[in-house]
Amino acid sequence: MKRISVLIITASVVLSSCVSQKKYTELEGNYKKTSQELVDAKADLMKCRIENEGKLSALEQRVLDLKKDKEKTLEYVDNLTVLSKSASDNIKETLAQMGKKDEYIQHIQKAMNKKDSINLALGFQLKKVLKDGFNDEDIEVSVEKTVVYINIADKLLFKSGSATISSEAKRVLGKVAEVIAAQPNLEVMVEGYTDNKPISTAGIQDNWDLSVKRSTSVIRVLQDDFKIAPDRLVAAGRSEYKPLASNDTVEGRARNRRTRIVLMPKLDQFFKLLENKIE
Repeated sequence: MKRISVLIITASVVLSSCVSQKKYTELEGNYKKTSQELVDAKADLMKCRIENEGKLSALEQRVLDLKKDKEKTLEYVDNLTVLSKSASDNIKETLAQMGKKDEYIQHIQKAMNKKDSINLALGFQLKKVLKDGFNDEDIEVSVEKTVVYINIADKLLFKSGSATISSEAKRVLGKVAEVIAAQPNLEVMVEGYTDNKPISTAGIQDNWDLSVKRSTSVIRVLQDDFKIAPDRLVAAGRSEYKPLASNDTVEGRARNRRTRIVLMPKLDQFFKLLENKIE
């Protein structure tokens, strides 16, 4: 009986020892597993921290970039504000200048219209005073813009091939001089024209010489006989190079031999008019 009891106790101790070893092994396994999980968790934490630090750094850089962009935008807005004001001022100044120029143009236009009206009246007056006693084809009066033209046939003023004024010419020039004297603000240009027939005499070298001498002869009559101020007079020769008709016919050559008196605004007064400033 006693022996049986000892066996039972011994068996119990052995069984108890076996259970504790198994539990220990199990616990040890759990410990190793838990330790590995802890290591893995620390690794994941470290990885997460590194990733988050990278993201945080990127976000901080993004914030800095956005701040810089904002500052630049504000600077651009300020500059645009300044530019807009400057542009507005420039536009106002340009419009003001355009207004002045428009006033100036209107001023010139009114002056030109006035001059046109005067010249139309002048042309009408010349046609009226030259109408009696002369054929229409021998004296022609025309008005173009601010200029009045009087074409006088060669046969009314000169003998053929001569630059000496005829007695009949002074009657024609006297009528023209009356109108010229009444318009002291006009300059008078006398132009001589010839046909293309060559000429060479004791006192005349060629058609250039003849055209200039004829215009000068008319100038002298206007100055000496009719007291037109010499500073208003201009003499010019055109020779054969501005024909009105063909020089191939007798009629055409007769038409080309002429003296043209041009009445025009004084150039110095015209330039002064252009220089006037509109305030």
